[in-house]
Amino acid sequence: MTDFFSTYGFLIVSMLLGAMLGLSLYLPLMAGQLSLASPGFYALGGYIAAILSTKVFAVPGGQLFPIPLLLLEMLVAGVLSGLLGIAVGIPALRLRGIYLAIATIAFVEILRIVCLNLEITGGAVGIFGIPQPFAQPIEYLWIVLPLLLLSMGFLYRLERIRVGRAFTAIREDELAADAMGINPTYFKVLAFTLGAILAGLIGAVSAHFLNTWNTRQGTFDSSIVILTFVLIGGSRTFWGPVLGGMVFTALPEMLRAAADIPGLPLWFAQFLRDGRLIIFGLLIVVGTIFFPQGLVSPNLFKRRQKQSS
Repeated sequence: MTDFFSTYGFLIVSMLLGAMLGLSLYLPLMAGQLSLASPGFYALGGYIAAILSTKVFAVPGGQLFPIPLLLLEMLVAGVLSGLLGIAVGIPALRLRGIYLAIATIAFVEILRIVCLNLEITGGAVGIFGIPQPFAQPIEYLWIVLPLLLLSMGFLYRLERIRVGRAFTAIREDELAADAMGINPTYFKVLAFTLGAILAGLIGAVSAHFLNTWNTRQGTFDSSIVILTFVLIGGSRTFWGPVLGGMVFTALPEMLRAAADIPGLPLWFAQFLRDGRLIIFGLLIVVGTIFFPQGLVSPNLFKRRQKQSS
């Protein structure tokens, strides 16, 4: 068992981080907003943690980074990501559908280019040597697993209170929700901001986990990957992004392992190694045709409850 966790510890933690990234995109989708801004806030949170841990809270080489300082970085990253989420969300959420998706993609690209040209972010090289609070990758479960469980508990409760019902009403019919006294702008900005906060928190943890941070962490490619988590996993219940994030984070490693099978044509093995985005794009197309609500949908749980009764 020890050998298993030492071998696959990095992948296990990455799967949980992927699940939370899926939840950060799921939050604006609860209010019917197709936002692809999560990688931008994820990158912002990572840069905040990287800068603070290497320039402000720097520790001597070889020493573990204090956990309380990591929690403080997460708090700062979450607050700043939330404030930026409000600033971006108020004008952007006047758009709908594909226009909102394009606007949030533009936000991600603008943030990436800004970080690419700033000295404090390390430019194209990025920030290296970010101190780690744990000696082994699997030990990050002490931070990542409680954060995932708290996020899931928060969403479970959110879906059952007035705010969550307002999100659902706006998603189903914004005009009808407005006629019922629900303020669509307020709740859409709230959902967008909550997703930004969660993405910023994940970025702060990921910067320490990866030990390096650069502009490749927040790109359009990342937006497509996270969108795959939600659309294929399921966009009508928070269980879908959790399942999708874990499965599709592990999928590239599975494809690399499949590429090493003896006897495969060289071109096909190379496609399995390098064609991740193509495969993810095909999965989005096929999944939306055959599983329009994703692999996990509210109807699935309703059917199980009827069968058990």
